[in-house]
Amino acid sequence: GSFITWIVNNILRLSLEEMHETILANWNRKVTNSDTVYILGDATLYGKKEDAIALVARMKGKKVLVRGNHDHIDDYRYQQLYEEICDYKEIQDGIDGKQYHLVLFHYPIFSWKNMGHGTILLYGHTHDSMEDTYYQECLRKMAEQECSRHIYECRPQAYNVGCMKPWMNYELRSLKEILSFREKAEAGK
Repeated sequence: GSFITWIVNNILRLSLEEMHETILANWNRKVTNSDTVYILGDATLYGKKEDAIALVARMKGKKVLVRGNHDHIDDYRYQQLYEEICDYKEIQDGIDGKQYHLVLFHYPIFSWKNMGHGTILLYGHTHDSMEDTYYQECLRKMAEQECSRHIYECRPQAYNVGCMKPWMNYELRSLKEILSFREKAEAGK
């Protein structure tokens, strides 16, 4: 299976050690060594390099880092903990036999490959902020006003997978979970 997350944030004002242990426990409870986990940046935001190396080394699964603005990966030991480190990633994931095309990027963007044909953007960076609210509102207005030449068959789908979002709740989530939580949230509006 595959999981997606943007893991780094100050969890309920815990100490760095408590935050790392919480992230590690949640991670290893859900992930096996055969799973692939896509981390959408800022994996080394808090703490010392040695602490980040020790934490990531204890996390199960094949880890792919989609680099964020706070990722400092100059240490070879840290680089070796990832299957891949990139700035942008396109993948496919399946739910109940249906294939989804995904763009994984640390930052929210206004245009991505095949956005008008159902490709979903998953991002982090904006936390649970007014910036993210504004971004989502802009996407909605773009679709309503047909102002983008890239919106064809459906409205753009872009989901913030920051760990602090209610549907993420400091957990790794599968695509099925992310879409299910977002569907419930949108139905409740």
